Amino acid sequence: MNREYLDSIGKAAVYLKSKGIDKPTVGLILGSGLGELADEAANQIAIPYEEIPGFPVSTVEGHAGQLVYGELGGKMVLAMQGRFHFYEGYSLQAVTFPVRVMKALGVETLVVTNAAGGVNISFNPGDLMIITDHINFTGANPLIGKNESTLGPRFTDMTAAYDNEYQKLIKECAKESDLAIKEGVYFGLTGPTYETPAEIQMIRTLGGDAVGMSTVPEVIVANHAGLRVAGISCITNYAAGMQSNLDHAEVVEVTTRVKESFKSLVKDFVSKV
Repeated sequence: MNREYLDSIGKAAVYLKSKGIDKPTVGLILGSGLGELADEAANQIAIPYEEIPGFPVSTVEGHAGQLVYGELGGKMVLAMQGRFHFYEGYSLQAVTFPVRVMKALGVETLVVTNAAGGVNISFNPGDLMIITDHINFTGANPLIGKNESTLGPRFTDMTAAYDNEYQKLIKECAKESDLAIKEGVYFGLTGPTYETPAEIQMIRTLGGDAVGMSTVPEVIVANHAGLRVAGISCITNYAAGMQSNLDHAEVVEVTTRVKESFKSLVKDFVSKV
């Protein structure tokens, strides 16, 4: 991690403060088809990624590509409508840059969401899953390289990467809304190909309940930065070998179908943290 990277975090934070983003406490990373939640923030300020110094630009369908600041559930939130992915050709430091900027602006809680394939045979498309843990199978880590102690420790404890109290709170919120919710381990791969049926068998054997191409690097950096993390996956399809074929249009269609229950769950959670 070099001085230029540190400077770019500071520049982005200064720019966002100049645009009126003041003391957000909750950060939201909204995955494919889930970005509408940010539209419900009151008194919002929306800033396209390309205007923010140092920010990459999202290139994936279903990702709006802007940062939204406003009040949601009684909290000041900073929401990413669309994230960056390793498979887009960005370095993992670039992928996780927004998490660093959120921390610099005062965010204490990070809520990560994603669209994921269901590996657990009891899961169905449209289910929401509390992420209890993850398996990093990308072969990479955003903390590789020289550590900057002002950002976090050299060796980051990932024992409770997804805050245990937050997991309980999400369950309580789901119960209050009479919303059935799953729990499980998110298995992170790089993509952009969907997995082969043999890979899905391996993932199930290794303990993965859902599989996706994001989230893991962001959660590693959030833990490095000392943020408390909550994670929710929207199960958008059966994984390879469990249905005839896979495509991104189905992912967006399913997230659109479940977005109301997803939005109410996250809003309720944010109001209680």
